[in-house]
Amino acid sequence: MLYAIIAVDHPDSLPARLRARPDHLARLESLRDAGRLVLAGPHPAIDGPDPGEAGFTGSLIVAEFPDLASAEAWAEADPYRSSGVYRDVTVKPFKQVFP
Repeated sequence: MLYAIIAVDHPDSLPARLRARPDHLARLESLRDAGRLVLAGPHPAIDGPDPGEAGFTGSLIVAEFPDLASAEAWAEADPYRSSGVYRDVTVKPFKQVFP
């Protein structure tokens, strides 16, 4: 089943985000390579594709996991979580309708 991982960043967490980004991306690439990743990306803090120093306010990941507990465990182990980027993380079942 698909799950949405909705994360909210701590204020001013851009430096921590940049430090943890390679490890964060490696985990996402692993999901992608396994055919389980639907989409993933950050929420820019300003209305534009490159927020620069403004940074980001969080992230959205939609991926396939065996069950909710597995999705929650995966989200909890994210480098952005352990490095203090994410303040809050919500994991919910997701039903893809489009595309």
